Amino acid sequence: MSQQFHLNTPLLESVNMSKRAGTTVYLKMESSQPSGSFKIRGIGHLCQQLARQSKGVVCSSGGNAGMAAAYAARKLGVPATIVVPASTPQLVVQRLKDEGAAVRIAGKVWDEANVEALRLAETEGLMVIPPFDHPLLWRGHASMIAEIAASLGPGAKPGAVLLSVGGGGLMCGVVQGLRDVGWMDVPIIAMETVGADCFNAAVRAGKLVTLDDITSEAKCLGAKTVCKQAFDYSQCRELTIISEVVTDQQALQAVLTFLDEERVLVEMACGAALAAVYGGLICRLQAEGRLPTPLGPLVVVVCGGSGVNMEQLTTLKQKLLS
Repeated sequence: MSQQFHLNTPLLESVNMSKRAGTTVYLKMESSQPSGSFKIRGIGHLCQQLARQSKGVVCSSGGNAGMAAAYAARKLGVPATIVVPASTPQLVVQRLKDEGAAVRIAGKVWDEANVEALRLAETEGLMVIPPFDHPLLWRGHASMIAEIAASLGPGAKPGAVLLSVGGGGLMCGVVQGLRDVGWMDVPIIAMETVGADCFNAAVRAGKLVTLDDITSEAKCLGAKTVCKQAFDYSQCRELTIISEVVTDQQALQAVLTFLDEERVLVEMACGAALAAVYGGLICRLQAEGRLPTPLGPLVVVVCGGSGVNMEQLTTLKQKLLS
């Protein structure tokens, strides 16, 4: 049997968040994964399928996909090159090196780093590990929903699943997971920050949209264009996908509150989803008739993130909240 790189993460009830949301809130703690985020599910699955025979792998990433690729490559004994944009925190660059990866810095945002990764794949014969746009990634991420179903037990299902969207890989995996367990009627609440909101822009436009720039501090949500599969799911009549945005300030405040109440430090990208509970969005969606009242248990995907520490948190507070 092939080695599995991801953990079956805890599903924890949050009393504080339940009080705010007016329904039981469960936290799927993907921050507990060995690479620091949910990305190891999909990237670990893809590497097991494709990377074992490769000369080496290359991944373009603002951090979390790169961390997952570096971790999986190290476990497989395959060389990894991670191409990151200049906006990547130094602590992430160091962690990538600690995982044994070669790190290259290229471009200002993810899309530009990806161009360099594709060039390296071509010139050096490396296998590309896409951060979010590949069916094997989505299949790996879908394992999260199977775990949630097992944890909730027979007959129970969520009232909604709340998650953050960057390039759309997590959402695509969650949709596949919901389909696997027969939960296609469970709404997905897809959260982004203003300035990294390519999915929301596409939903509003009714077509794929490429942002001019990523202006949000939630750099790990920073794809200029969401993957086509995520957009296609948003147009699918058998699914309910609610796309909402919060400000950087709301996302950061959510990170701080989560740290205080749940004693876990996560990235601002994760804070976008948490802000839906802390900022009263869930109750507003119910008042607008877009979520049912009463609402069954709310499952929040705590996607995690390896690119944050107390020093960076202090810098973000000074920049956004002072």
